[in-house]
Amino acid sequence: MNRVPGGEWGVPSISVATASDAGALASLRTAVARDMARQFGEGEWSASPSDADVLQQLSASRVLVARSDTDIIGTVRLARARPWAIDASMFTPVATALYVLGLAVSPDARGRGVGRSLMDAAKEAARSEPAGALWLDAYEHAAGAGPFYLKCGFRQVGRTSYREMPLLFYEWLS
Repeated sequence: MNRVPGGEWGVPSISVATASDAGALASLRTAVARDMARQFGEGEWSASPSDADVLQQLSASRVLVARSDTDIIGTVRLARARPWAIDASMFTPVATALYVLGLAVSPDARGRGVGRSLMDAAKEAARSEPAGALWLDAYEHAAGAGPFYLKCGFRQVGRTSYREMPLLFYEWLS
């Protein structure tokens, strides 16, 4: 984020990522994964994507990035929720939903509103799509971001397990 007069942090610039951002996105997500592994141990949250993984995600979903000047300091992906790919029974039925994936904020930028700005941008994307909801899951673990999503206006709608790790489901209705 850019500093504003008086030394306060300003609102990050949010934009849609392009293929030219793939390397920076892979680096950001690797730094976040390493930090999560350091804090919480190895787990699903400590996987690092390759540039090729990120390029595939860019082609399959809308990837939003938060920038500080030219540096990418945060990201989130939005994919069309496909009922055959997820168990949609826990969510409120809507004609179209976007699934929130891969929220990541640089360890150096945490606590400065970057994640909140990305989630606000995700909500705006849902409104403009139009999509009736944002759906997501979070680990029911200290590494999970469930409390953060609640602060962003999501509500918990269910739980399940994935690879023996409890997951919580959240939704935000537009």
